[in-house]
Amino acid sequence: MIRNTPRLRGLIQSSLSKVGARCLTAQAATALRESEPMFRYEEYADIDWNNLGFGLTRTDYMYTAKCKENESFQQGQLRDYGNVELSPAAGVLNYGQGLFEGTKAYRGENGRVFLFRPDQNAIRMQMGAERMCMRSPSVQQFVDAVKQTAFANKRWIPPPGKGSLYIRPLLIGTGPILGLSPSPEYTFLVYASPVGNYFKEGTAPLNLYVNDEFHRATRGGAGGVKSITNYAPVLQAISKAKAQGFSDVIYLDSVHKKYVEEASSCNMFLVKGNVISTPATVGTILEGITRKSIIDIARDSGYKVEERLVTVDELMEADEVFTTGTAVSIAAVGSITYNGQRKEYKTGDGLVSKDLYKTLVGIQLGKIEDKHNWVVQLD
Repeated sequence: MIRNTPRLRGLIQSSLSKVGARCLTAQAATALRESEPMFRYEEYADIDWNNLGFGLTRTDYMYTAKCKENESFQQGQLRDYGNVELSPAAGVLNYGQGLFEGTKAYRGENGRVFLFRPDQNAIRMQMGAERMCMRSPSVQQFVDAVKQTAFANKRWIPPPGKGSLYIRPLLIGTGPILGLSPSPEYTFLVYASPVGNYFKEGTAPLNLYVNDEFHRATRGGAGGVKSITNYAPVLQAISKAKAQGFSDVIYLDSVHKKYVEEASSCNMFLVKGNVISTPATVGTILEGITRKSIIDIARDSGYKVEERLVTVDELMEADEVFTTGTAVSIAAVGSITYNGQRKEYKTGDGLVSKDLYKTLVGIQLGKIEDKHNWVVQLD
């Protein structure tokens, strides 16, 4: 362990002088991380952990790295959380050239901190970058950036059972460009915020509304990647649904208007007997990390899982419906309203979704054996 020595202080001071006030190079950040017991001034931030919603809380540090045209990403830096300066001609502002990811850090027993499958977020970002003609960080740099951000903001990771630290990696075109073409520069940044339940209902079953007026994506579009351009267009549908008391919106396919795609922020599952079905990812549906994990957990538990076209009529006739996503985790659905008809689903004990949720959270918190090597523990 590196102690709080003149050498360490010199390394950190040198780093700050080279890259600007309150910035740390990766080398200095590593040294600071290794000396963390000497620098810890409080274990938890001073906030009300019992009333966390899914809102933005300003934390301490964020990670940034830049990439020029036809070059690889430079070594990233931790710096104070703060605003980002952009050219008015930045590709992300003019043409929406941007991607984002979402992952979480969990605090388990004995102070251990876990990340869940960050490599999968890295791979998904690379696939999205290819679709959007962007340069992307390597899987190793992505995962290391998430680790550094989580560790630097460790005091913001909620106590066990109180929530998680939501980590948001962003890849945006920051270079100035006037004509429609790829940005000449990209910025990869990672910030974090402590969060509780995504929906205002907390853990109560959701009430969803099937919207056949607006469509989230079409074949050949970018619906299968986590592009920033996929999300603003659904705000009107969400606003209308929430004004009527619904939790979220379920979207149908744009061609036949009868096949279930996904909700605004999560993937859909239905249960009928011992069979779990979920809409197949065919270019219009985001292949969620939690979705993928639940499919494996369900199959390990003996359920038959089908990835296929699912009609809205099947959804209305299901025994149980639930949603999955990094932000929402697993949320049971209490009702779905479609064409004026409201279907109530069974809730309470004995739900398939509750059993799957217990297993997923157990793995994420280090309480259940991780047979798939999904969990990354922070040292």
